[in-house]
Amino acid sequence: MSGDATSDRIAIRFAKLADEGRAAFVPFIMAADPDMQTSFEILKGLPNAGADLIELGVMYSDPMADGPAIQAAGLRARAGGARLDRTLGMVRRFRTEDNETPIILMGYYNPIYIYGVDRFLTDALDAGVDGLIVVDLPPEEDSELCLPARDVGMHLIRLATPTTDEARLPAVISNASGFVYYVAIAGITGTKSADADEIGIAVERLKRWTDLPIAVGFGIKTPDNAAAIAKIADAAVVGSAIVQTVADNLDADGRAMPELVTNVLDLTRTLADGVRSATRTGSE
Repeated sequence: MSGDATSDRIAIRFAKLADEGRAAFVPFIMAADPDMQTSFEILKGLPNAGADLIELGVMYSDPMADGPAIQAAGLRARAGGARLDRTLGMVRRFRTEDNETPIILMGYYNPIYIYGVDRFLTDALDAGVDGLIVVDLPPEEDSELCLPARDVGMHLIRLATPTTDEARLPAVISNASGFVYYVAIAGITGTKSADADEIGIAVERLKRWTDLPIAVGFGIKTPDNAAAIAKIADAAVVGSAIVQTVADNLDADGRAMPELVTNVLDLTRTLADGVRSATRTGSE
């Protein structure tokens, strides 16, 4: 698959949703949580449950930005056989049935570095990955991954935070592509709820700097939270609530109970309905 074909999926999806006058719903799951097959069944079911784009977590042993729920998901994934090549295999398998839903890998640089940047970009594009969120690579390190990714048509989605000031924003935005991910709270995932008024101000500020869509994540836990964000941003991202539902549907030995996939997808559908119920600011 060419870089051009891959990079189109994110732009096509956001353009379609803009025409519909609504924001995107973006669920996050951890690849291989609690095992490879169960994780794939969740991944496969997400589009029909309302996912417009999907963030697929890449397990890493030192997830500094992740709160307890996603850290626990990473530990389960590690026990469940997570490896970067197997995560790419999940995406490749997903693409045999769905060639439209964008998939973004979210994680940290070390697994990519160990894999080899050039080899990783080649394999990720071939598998059908559309973009990367690499939490621990600042703009000063763009030559490590961002620029090579751009050269082959892979989106590198940049993170902005409540502490990203006007002096820092040009560097953050400079080589961003696909969309910008606004981290709604200062701190780690899953620990606080997002404040819609503060986020609205932040999204307006970001839109003065970039024409890229703005996705908001961290601190969105309920359909009402998701709806509030969907009124002011281009996408609402939910992670901790979903991976906690995985945890809540494991037996005493940490294995998936029969209802796990159904329950995770039911929650996803409820969150997606929250996003779809929202009237965008400025829309009729």
